[in-house]
Amino acid sequence: MEFKDYYKILGVPRDADQETIRKAYLRLARKYHPDVNKSPEAEEKFKEINEAYEVLRDPEKRAKYDRFGADWERYQQAAGAQGGAADFAEWFFGARERAQQRRHRRSSDFSDFFDMLFGDLGDLFTTGTERVRTRARPERGQDYEHPIEVTLREAFRGATRRIDVKIDERCTACNGTGLNGRGICRVCGGSGYVTRTKTLEVKIPAGVREGSRIRIAGQGAPGLNGGPPGDLYLRVHLVPDPQFTLDGDNLRTEVEVPLYTAILGGEVTIPALDRPVVLRIPPGTQNGQVFRLRGKGMPSLRTGERGDLLVKVKVVLPTDLTEEERRLFERLRDLREARIRA
Repeated sequence: MEFKDYYKILGVPRDADQETIRKAYLRLARKYHPDVNKSPEAEEKFKEINEAYEVLRDPEKRAKYDRFGADWERYQQAAGAQGGAADFAEWFFGARERAQQRRHRRSSDFSDFFDMLFGDLGDLFTTGTERVRTRARPERGQDYEHPIEVTLREAFRGATRRIDVKIDERCTACNGTGLNGRGICRVCGGSGYVTRTKTLEVKIPAGVREGSRIRIAGQGAPGLNGGPPGDLYLRVHLVPDPQFTLDGDNLRTEVEVPLYTAILGGEVTIPALDRPVVLRIPPGTQNGQVFRLRGKGMPSLRTGERGDLLVKVKVVLPTDLTEEERRLFERLRDLREARIRA
């Protein structure tokens, strides 16, 4: 009896998530379905694919299979290199008598290897009655993740958006079996699922950040055997703002200050995200100086408390001077130089 590498059969890595496993199964099932593929090896390949999916889609079966597989690999490399999977199972599970019973009865259409781990030999894990219940138990549907672009101003205030997402739903024509009558279901192509676009109205909470996940309950993949649907998670991407940048809970911006205001002092207005803010400029303010306006920044997603607004001064020099203005600047220069010499 050979060891079955279910990951290799589905063509997925050992750390593949459930969505990757499901998509690989659907792709191979469509390719090798006996009603579609008439080649001699298609039926056997189709059974092998279903067996692999039966194990890898079930977290409990997959965990047991992974545990068995890791020790089986070590067993092959050690003294048991000449032995078989059945002998290894007897050692691994301490189930010699049950292993012998497997030769006389079968509990499923799957391979001997599957039966050895999960079938009539099922006492290795559970009783036969419990195993039947396990196979038919409700299973929660897969979660979906969908990217969503959010402006900084939407993230500041919170917003309501209508978005279109593509989701898989169980095919109603074949009730998710992939077959309709004696042939493959024409609606879903044998996959058991149909993809459709669904419009959702979602609320974006104030304070979301780049990479935040917004959970929309019950909008994921449908459950199996009457199980609940999965959830939809919106992955936030913040669109760069032309005026403000985010720094933790603080916002940063620049403000242009006329030269005479920087020298003499005065006020400038900052068009903040919620309402305009007046910033007082002290006399002698230097170019690049940063002022902190407390409580005028971004709200925290967890507490709602706001960070600060950090305003960097950009002194603007006057251009197109008149003759009189030039004479005044020259007079000012002369006064400054005389003061320095004194």
